[in-house]
Amino acid sequence: SSHKSHFESRGSSIKLQKTSTSFLSPSSSSFPQSPPSFPPLMEAPSSSSRCRSGSFFQDIRSRELNGFRVRKRPYYEDSKLQFAEMGEVAVEHNGDETPPLAISFCKTAKNAHILAVSDEEGYLSLFDSRRKLSSATTRLENTGKARITEWVAHQNAIFDIRWIKDDARILTASGDQSIQLWDVQGKKCIGVLLGHTGSVKSLSSHPTNSDLLVSGSRDGSFALWDLRCQNTSTRRSTETCISSTAMVKRAHLSAQAKRVRRTKTASTSITSVLYLKDEVSIATAGAVDSIVKFWDTRNLKSQVTQVSPQPKSSTEKVNIMHGISSLSQDSNGMFLTASCMDNRIYLYNVLQLQKGPVQSFTGCQIESFFVKSVISPDASSILSGSSDGNAYVWQVERPQMDPTVLKGHDGEVTAVDWCPSEEGKIATCADDFTVRVWNAETSYSSSSRSPTSIRRRIMNLPSREQRQLNLGSEEKDSSDPEEAMNHHITLPTSESIMPPMGTPEAQKKRLHHDPIESVETTTPESAMKSPSSVLNPPSSLKRKTIRDYFLTA
Repeated sequence: SSHKSHFESRGSSIKLQKTSTSFLSPSSSSFPQSPPSFPPLMEAPSSSSRCRSGSFFQDIRSRELNGFRVRKRPYYEDSKLQFAEMGEVAVEHNGDETPPLAISFCKTAKNAHILAVSDEEGYLSLFDSRRKLSSATTRLENTGKARITEWVAHQNAIFDIRWIKDDARILTASGDQSIQLWDVQGKKCIGVLLGHTGSVKSLSSHPTNSDLLVSGSRDGSFALWDLRCQNTSTRRSTETCISSTAMVKRAHLSAQAKRVRRTKTASTSITSVLYLKDEVSIATAGAVDSIVKFWDTRNLKSQVTQVSPQPKSSTEKVNIMHGISSLSQDSNGMFLTASCMDNRIYLYNVLQLQKGPVQSFTGCQIESFFVKSVISPDASSILSGSSDGNAYVWQVERPQMDPTVLKGHDGEVTAVDWCPSEEGKIATCADDFTVRVWNAETSYSSSSRSPTSIRRRIMNLPSREQRQLNLGSEEKDSSDPEEAMNHHITLPTSESIMPPMGTPEAQKKRLHHDPIESVETTTPESAMKSPSSVLNPPSSLKRKTIRDYFLTA
């Protein structure tokens, strides 16, 4: 749109509109008598709690050995996934509507109903997605009911937002070439990240340490930041300025651009960045082509590897000249999606990047870099905006099935998001100045679990360990009957343990051999032959990052 092209130019500015910094007044006739209050947010977690969770590959190893439970989700047999619109709100300030650019649900369960929306005017608005919005009322009336608060965060467009610190803080990336850190409760800027020379287009925080983040800019660079490294010598009024800890310039250049000294900014723009779940790798994508590059944050001199949809053939070079508008990953970091300007969304397996995309999804129209796509937290579905005014949802396990089409918007659908805690809730925004919330219709779902909802390797417990567990359950029963019942449910018993499997000869040998001793005397050579050795090799062969996987390939 003409609005968007205006904000793409470097240093562009708009007129700052005055707004109240207090919560909505109940005296206004268009607002309810008891306006919603913003719930108290937790303080930033300590560094010890941030580092408590294990790494991505440790999680995989644990799953391979012990199995894992996943949240039960609806399983759709042969029918399409259906969504019902729950309501819409207008993105407006003082009666003037403006196109939204980014939306994001809070990340913690207690605040997951709060939806943040940024727009071209530089406002940041918070809405309560649980509010019941009647279709009989106007959009402005619904906005008054659902809006929690708003404030001017930048004097320019805000292209991306990111919740951190248990939703107590939020980061905003703007066309004024800066990133700002906000205290949500007080609506106060507590830090400004300076260093880019173009509009900041994308943000991504570290999976376990919210003080670390990566940003991508229209100037062709991506930067790493540490919110603890404050530049005390440089302050902007009362705001603390923070400088980047590392920056890679000209990260995505076409072959033609590398042969000339100066190129157009649009051909070098970084459109999306991701901090991967292994905690040291990042992925970047640009406007020049459909290549996704992977970097090791400990050594940014060169990329670790790169992937693209097309095979490396000189006859198909023309086909990769489509930029990528967005990247996303599921909550476990196993899958990565790339929304490409060739009207396709490519799905990659992070541990099998050398194989290229494992699947592609079509049906939407991606005609601008404002159209985004997001994979669901459980990696079961992909949600995307579209230039034709619709939103689309694909089921990952059924790529051959036509996507579900969400109709209702009257303009290009741009940013989309999945609610991380409320199953089936999504949000979409469009150039029609509205944000819509949708819920999956449970009437189409089966009561049974998906065949892939539980993945478990069947393993037999040694007899001695089994006897200890049974003995422990008996002691638990004698002390507290109620707790013993729960204990009986969670711990395996002699009836629930599968009997040893094997030939009669192997079972006879098992009777005269203590399995505990065999475990204690396991050597690295024998461990390498076990099914879990790929994910749990000896310490000398451990591979913890994407770089290690490709160096040993």
